[in-house]
Parts: sequence; structure tokens; C-alpha cells
Amino acid sequence: MTISYDSVEVGTELPAGVYRVRRADLVRYAGASGDFNPIHWSERTARAVGLPNVIAHGMYTMALAGRTVTDWAGDPGAVREFGVRFTKPVPVPDDETGTDVVVTGRVAQKLDDRQVRVDLVAMCAGEKVLGQAKAVVTLP
Repeated sequence: MTISYDSVEVGTELPAGVYRVRRADLVRYAGASGDFNPIHWSERTARAVGLPNVIAHGMYTMALAGRTVTDWAGDPGAVREFGVRFTKPVPVPDDETGTDVVVTGRVAQKLDDRQVRVDLVAMCAGEKVLGQAKAVVTLP
């Protein structure tokens, strides 16, 4: 089903995105982004600076939230604005299971020019990990 401006109302919910994050994902993201900060791969370093464990890159977590929006809109180019605040880390255990980041969203406002504002919530282990997560999307 194609989402259109006329088919959504304030309160329309986006399908939830559930993203499994494992240590191997952090290694791949570090290579792609060039962010090799040891808090993303060394438990010893992460714990030494007061973190509960190795944590996912904030921009990786943000990208997962963005993926929820682009999957819903059907076109990454439809996203006109996107922003978040990083409020809590996403600890990633050293096992085969990893952790889940669950992203939900809803249309918060219909704007001019066939645009909608989507408010997002990203949760990990019962904690909200992104604050003020919002996207403006142009819909056909």
C-alpha cells in the first residue's frame, strides 16, 4: 500500500520497526562511519568511563529511527527534515542475541505542501533512547 498525504490523519501510526543490534553491527558501522571510539567495541573502556557496557553509536541508533520513517514513506528522498536528541545509550551485550531497538511513530501534524510531521519513539530495554525525534516527510 502506498502512503499518500490524503490517506493519513493526525494520529496515524507507522508500523513499528524492531531492529536487532549485535556487536558485529557496531563493527560494520564503525568501518562505514570511521567512528572507532573504543566505547563501541571495548567493554573495558566503556565500563571505565561509566557506561554499562559497549554501546551502539548514536548515529546508528538515529539511522534505525530514520529507517522506520523511510520504510513507511517508501522513499528516502521524501524525508525533508530529521532530528533527534541522544538521551540514553544502547548497551549491546557480547552474545549472539544482542539487543532490540524498537521504533514507533505517529503523524503528529499535517503541514502545507503535502508534508507531515512524524514524532518517533525509540526504546531499548524499556528505556527511551532518543528524545525529540521528529521527521518532516513529503507524501504524494
